[in-house]
Amino acid sequence: MNTNCDVLVTGAGPVGLTMASELSRYGLSVRIIDQNTQRTDKSKALVVWSRTLELLDRMGAELAQRFVSNGSKVRIARILSGREDIGHVDLTGIDSPYNFGLMIPQADTERLLEEHLATLGLNVERQVKLKEFQSEPDRVTCRLVRQDHSEETISASWLIGCDGAHSTVRHQLGMEFHGQTMPSDWVLADVHLSGVVGDPSITVFWHKEGMLALFPIQRTRYRVVADVGESSGPIGEGNRPAPSLEEVQQILDARGPGGIRASDPVWLSAFTINERKVADYRSGRIFLAGDAAHVHSPAGGQGMNTGMQDAYNLAWKLALVTRGLCKPEPLLSSYSAERSAVAHHVLEATGRATSMAVLKGGVKQSIRNHVASLMFGFAHVTQAVANALSELAVGYSNSPLTVQSASVHGEPEAGKRAPIRKDEPQVGSGNTPRFALFAKETSVLGSLLSRYPELVEASLREPYTEGGIWLVRPDGYVGLFTRHEAEVADYLNRLANK
Repeated sequence: MNTNCDVLVTGAGPVGLTMASELSRYGLSVRIIDQNTQRTDKSKALVVWSRTLELLDRMGAELAQRFVSNGSKVRIARILSGREDIGHVDLTGIDSPYNFGLMIPQADTERLLEEHLATLGLNVERQVKLKEFQSEPDRVTCRLVRQDHSEETISASWLIGCDGAHSTVRHQLGMEFHGQTMPSDWVLADVHLSGVVGDPSITVFWHKEGMLALFPIQRTRYRVVADVGESSGPIGEGNRPAPSLEEVQQILDARGPGGIRASDPVWLSAFTINERKVADYRSGRIFLAGDAAHVHSPAGGQGMNTGMQDAYNLAWKLALVTRGLCKPEPLLSSYSAERSAVAHHVLEATGRATSMAVLKGGVKQSIRNHVASLMFGFAHVTQAVANALSELAVGYSNSPLTVQSASVHGEPEAGKRAPIRKDEPQVGSGNTPRFALFAKETSVLGSLLSRYPELVEASLREPYTEGGIWLVRPDGYVGLFTRHEAEVADYLNRLANK
């Protein structure tokens, strides 16, 4: 059988489901396949951060609110040593309608995204594997195999590998996964805890024997994560067995504040930490996203969110090119340039945080605790950490799609996330990815709206400050900040397929 579609998405985890949903929303014909029989039933990635919730909000159908209704809000992240407070980060002060981290098991994240995908008329094709593909100048020919060994050949305009850290797409492209595996073993326990004092918070304990982290999931259910020493075998081969409940309790007793009891385990596991990424997220008509392109330390819960934001970044660009509204370049090349830089920053930040948490040696630990306590005493430091955790700090200042005019200075700068104002519709809503103009009405701006009705929103929005003109991308980032209308026309002319 030979069939055609605009996009074939491989992998139906949170990244693949987000990708397929966004592309379908924009009117592209999409197929999404996954070799597993069903979505995960494990908690896995737990935190959906503020920026991801903002982007979920753009997808319509009150999807962000459905997430919030199915999760638990956490507004504080803390670092302690025993009962001594090293420092904390308060998310209530961030500039977002979602000023919290949403704790929700990955099983529920996938369920909600799959339900949303079904409302768009698309279902995951399960027990289907991408066997091989051939990239051509105008298409990608893909050979699929089902569980019953029947085969199908797809001719897709684009192939997107969202198929995880062991990506078939990445392997067949021959892309090297640059990085390292940390030489330490970790345990994970999804359990019920009693004796936890205070409001639910993400709590990290620095102890002389290692790190202990507690992540609230729902009511008494928590995620417990701890390092348990150097790897017992060849690095990265996962030789350590899953911990027993008794072993988890011993770690809680030794490293926690005391009085916490674990019971009723939901999931017990062991893992090692990989820190890797590919150099380029694109090869012609083939793209990588999520864990297929980058994997990080779980510190800060950034991995799934970074992957889902890969999907938001690529989908609008691919839609505009596929629908013939924009030229392929520089839109498509900007995907790797933008998202690779973000993953590089996440790898560095989470790697530093992990290394600091597992630091050994009494003197070194004492110095670490003292310095960290001093730093967390500065408001600008805790605000910066809050913006980084919530991913509001993500931006594209060095992107080929970012133009900072010499005529202006102020906020938001080009490349930064455009602030979301109360009662104002989110940029990027609807079935066509459009740029939004934040400016006062003029004849030139009016002509742009009439010239690019499918590229620019039909109505202007109030400027952030008097006299400025902001052109905001469909994913909510400022592409251009200027005072000159001609620069807006130049920007759109560079992208438009006219």
